[in-house]
Amino acid sequence: MAKTKSSNKKPQYIQRFSLKQRIEHWLFFSLFVTLLLTGLPQKFFETGWAADAVRLLGGLDFMRWLHRMAGWGFSIFVVYFLGYSIIGMLLGRVAPTMIPFPADLREVCKSLLWNAGLANRPLSPRFNYQQKFEFWGLLFGGLLMMVTGLMLYFPIQTARWLPGQFIPAAKTAHSYEAMLALLVIAFWHLYNAIFRPSVFPLDRTMIHGKISLDHLKEEYPLEYRRLFPDEEDGCAETPADPSSSR
Repeated sequence: MAKTKSSNKKPQYIQRFSLKQRIEHWLFFSLFVTLLLTGLPQKFFETGWAADAVRLLGGLDFMRWLHRMAGWGFSIFVVYFLGYSIIGMLLGRVAPTMIPFPADLREVCKSLLWNAGLANRPLSPRFNYQQKFEFWGLLFGGLLMMVTGLMLYFPIQTARWLPGQFIPAAKTAHSYEAMLALLVIAFWHLYNAIFRPSVFPLDRTMIHGKISLDHLKEEYPLEYRRLFPDEEDGCAETPADPSSSR
């Protein structure tokens, strides 16, 4: 009997991200960091730290070559990711968990009220509205970086099809989109992955792919309810102190 009870015991951790998803995450991160390290010194070339960065990276020619190779790798990755996701959703093999729904807008409104102390904490699904906003922001930003990067890489071909003013416009858009992406990653993503009280000092979910049931129940109660529909005690909206979990 003891063995039967043990075998029916609910696990303490469940798989949240597959190995494929974790590889994609760290590949995207590596390409993003490489593009920043090789792109920002070119934007701020007149500063002293930019000159030091160029020397550390092996000189201007090598840094530009590395930036372009990372750009090609980033573009290939984005095209692959979009193609795989779209085809997977059409075939029913990939769940549309990152697609925005009207419920996300309701979650935004409830979150604003909750942070003001005027409502209970809203119930989040597998991915909350903040994660979806960040995902789509980086995706559209990545597409913009791809297009403008190709325009700068092939200026003569671009000028054959578009007015010449598009090339300096592409340079400006490329540069400022990179700065915007840096700010989003540095202040939003790193806060949620490292400094948020509920995960400090580090959210290891993207390392081993697992999440504890307690964390899942607290942060994503609708996903918890979907995975454990027989439970009746853990997914009601309850008052919470915003500073303790945001």
